[in-house]
Amino acid sequence: MKAMIFSAGLGTRFKPWTNEHPKALAIVNGKSLLHRNIEYLQQYGIKNVIVNVHHFPEQIINAIKTNKGWGSNIIISDERNELLETGGGLLKARHLFAPGERFITCNVDILTDLDINDLISFHEKNNALISFGITDRKTSRYFLFDENNRLCGWRNTKTGEEKIAVQKPGLVQMAYSCVVVFQPEIFSLIPFTGKFSLVDVYLALAADHIILGYDHSGDMLVDVGKPESIVIAESIFP
Repeated sequence: MKAMIFSAGLGTRFKPWTNEHPKALAIVNGKSLLHRNIEYLQQYGIKNVIVNVHHFPEQIINAIKTNKGWGSNIIISDERNELLETGGGLLKARHLFAPGERFITCNVDILTDLDINDLISFHEKNNALISFGITDRKTSRYFLFDENNRLCGWRNTKTGEEKIAVQKPGLVQMAYSCVVVFQPEIFSLIPFTGKFSLVDVYLALAADHIILGYDHSGDMLVDVGKPESIVIAESIFP
């Protein structure tokens, strides 16, 4: 199985580090976020990894070369010309995945101990097109699920904005963990081109396809989105 680590972002919330470096190379207890995510995937036998680059791309490429991929086979998806967000980045990298094989994606700024084997088992059992980790942690943007953990919508609690794909009463809001299993058919179903988010893809497909949240509340998870998150991450991930 291949995986993709989304590493191309500008890291605007992570200044001043990202004025001179990509967020992917921010250090947590002596290891970069990219290094930690590669090791995380290795725990589940995933050693073929696609990494997309845009912001200070040469620094990421040099770190991978210098460290010989930290033991993994890493392929670069080059987004230097245009930052495509997660959905556009995935679609651009389509040709780098093995045809007909499901795959994993994760975000470089999320550290977690979510069990990928358990996520895959959940995905298989439910014959889902897409399954991703969710928790009950507090955030400002949530996915909305029915009683069977099927994705029905999205909500921004700061702005009040909602996007509902499936109208149902009693939807439960849960936070996105950014570790995702996709069936390979996803590439023929994505209704967008250019720059777009995976959130847009999920919501566009949720009415007609099984997209599920896998609740792993209680597992370790840190969104290393801001410099102050490093302290939290270092207290949890040795």
